[in-house]
Amino acid sequence: MTKLLIRTSDDAAWRDEAWDAFVENHSLAHPLQLSTWGEFKKQFGWENQRVGVFVEGKLMAGAQLLYRKISGLPLRLAYIPKGPLVDWQDQEQTRNLFTAIHQQARRHGAMLLRIEPELPDTPEHRRALAALGFTPAPHSIQPRTTVWVDLTADEEQILARMKQKWRYNVRLARRKGVQVRVGGTAEVEQFIQLMQVTGERKEFGVHTPEYYRRFWQLFAPSERAVLLVAEFEQEILAGIMVARTGKKAYYFYGASGNKHRNLMPSHLLQWEAMRWAKARGCTSYDLWGVPDEVGLDPAAEIPDPPLGMWGVWRFKRGFGGEIVRYVGAWDKSYYPLILPLAHRLGY
Repeated sequence: MTKLLIRTSDDAAWRDEAWDAFVENHSLAHPLQLSTWGEFKKQFGWENQRVGVFVEGKLMAGAQLLYRKISGLPLRLAYIPKGPLVDWQDQEQTRNLFTAIHQQARRHGAMLLRIEPELPDTPEHRRALAALGFTPAPHSIQPRTTVWVDLTADEEQILARMKQKWRYNVRLARRKGVQVRVGGTAEVEQFIQLMQVTGERKEFGVHTPEYYRRFWQLFAPSERAVLLVAEFEQEILAGIMVARTGKKAYYFYGASGNKHRNLMPSHLLQWEAMRWAKARGCTSYDLWGVPDEVGLDPAAEIPDPPLGMWGVWRFKRGFGGEIVRYVGAWDKSYYPLILPLAHRLGY
């Protein structure tokens, strides 16, 4: 008979290294399920916990849960970003994991569980989530639609898949003397300044300076993330923070100044990020988020002016990637009437 064991990260014997090795090797691996992300979010008001299903001593499925108080209510939210990590085709494994997740979420005082699994938006996946007692959330926390670039080909082929103008801009930046290098502590501070400029120019919100500092401090030492900066005549024009897990890399944060934008530093940065990821064994690169309207209709017309995410889409669409729309966020309430109340409050 198969021996089944449910363990949580409250167990001192279950170390971060073991969990991260499981995440790295899972087909649904994602940086937001790494122990480092849990530690990162603890710096900003969340608690974290991991739940796992072990069979014959081997971790087979698991999830990192984040907990936070719901503003204005004596309630706590449990949230699983880009998880759980489970074989969704294995109904028994999935059922066992969610039984453990619900048990732990209740023990931690959560009245609502929200999950955002890394699953494409298909009728099959929606039915599976509904069968587990979940209902679609009114909005997603992570981008629901994104663009994935295939890195398995050689560099010339990857460049060839880009739109001609994007390919030209990458080469233009190099020809004009823009150079890309890995940034350190000093460059993080310059990146933060550029991020404020970017937010004002594109009219979208940015995180606090400490958010970007802590992300880099926690992820960069293990090379699970990197800050790349584009320089021209010893002046930093733009920068991006890129993360990786398993064989996938992710464009997390990007910033650029108002000077020398005609040198196309952001185009070159994306290309060098792909090269950085490819050199470390990554086979795909996530451009991390475009308007969800694009996931519903790839030919959706870009408004004029292209503010917010539409400006992001205008930039990202030319890198030769594949549009992927995920199933989005799904909720399960542990008490009657909690779900509509939380949704009215904007959760």
